[in-house]
Amino acid sequence: MPRRNHPKRPGSDADKTGDRPLGGGIGWARTETAKDGDWLVRNVAGAQTGKHYRCPGCDHEITPGTPHVVAWPAADYGSVDERRHWHHNCWASRTRRPRHGY
Repeated sequence: MPRRNHPKRPGSDADKTGDRPLGGGIGWARTETAKDGDWLVRNVAGAQTGKHYRCPGCDHEITPGTPHVVAWPAADYGSVDERRHWHHNCWASRTRRPRHGY
């Protein structure tokens, strides 16, 4: 018999991981804490991208179809103006090297 999927309920394990839904059609994001503060972070699959972005970590272009990370300060919960698109490696190493424009 096939498994029946049930929606996540408040207080479930999904809420304990730091993942949470965001308003405004932004989707799901996780909370990350590092030396540079608290961030809301969302992975973007390559199939979901159709625009060019500039990575603030390396100042190189993120081309359409490239998987990447979208991050913004947790204090600006859901603020579109503060969202930045990063390469995965640039995001992971952001606290170890200078950034270009963020």
